[in-house]
Amino acid sequence: MEMTANSINTTMTAQDKFKVDNVVNGYNKKLDMEIRQGRIASKELGKDDFLKLLMAQLTNQDPTSPMENTEFIAQMAQFSSLEQMTNMSQNFDKMAAMLNSNEAQSMLGRTVQIDLGADQSTTGVVEAATRGNNPQIQVNGMFYDMNKIKAVYGF
Repeated sequence: MEMTANSINTTMTAQDKFKVDNVVNGYNKKLDMEIRQGRIASKELGKDDFLKLLMAQLTNQDPTSPMENTEFIAQMAQFSSLEQMTNMSQNFDKMAAMLNSNEAQSMLGRTVQIDLGADQSTTGVVEAATRGNNPQIQVNGMFYDMNKIKAVYGF
C-alpha cells in the first residue's frame, strides 16, 4: 500500500498532548520546588544547562513537526562555541595566575615600598615570593599582597 501525504496524520492526539504537557509541567514543578528549598537559580547558563535544554527540546518536540536539521545544527554550533569560550576562559585564568606569579618572582632582590594603610609605609628588599592567583612577596620577614606595592626601586 502506497502512502501519500494526504494519508499521514499530522495532528497530535489528546493522549500525546497530555503526555507532553505532563512532562513540561513536571519539569516546571521540579524547578519551582528546588527554588523553594533554597536553591538559588543562577543568572548565567553554562554549557551543561545548554545541553539539558537542548535534550529537553529534542525529547519533547512535537512529533508532527520535528526540529529542522538546520535548527539542530545551529544549536549544536552554539553549544560548541559556548564550550570553547568556557575552555578559553579557564585558560585565561591559568595564564593570569602564571603572569601574577612571574611578576612576584621578578621582584626578588629588588627594593620596594609597601603601603601599610593610614598613610604609613615600609621599605625593604623582597626576600621571597609565593605563586598562584594572588601571589605575595616577603619584605622584612612579613608577606604582603602585590597590590600593596607602592614603588619599586632598581637594584
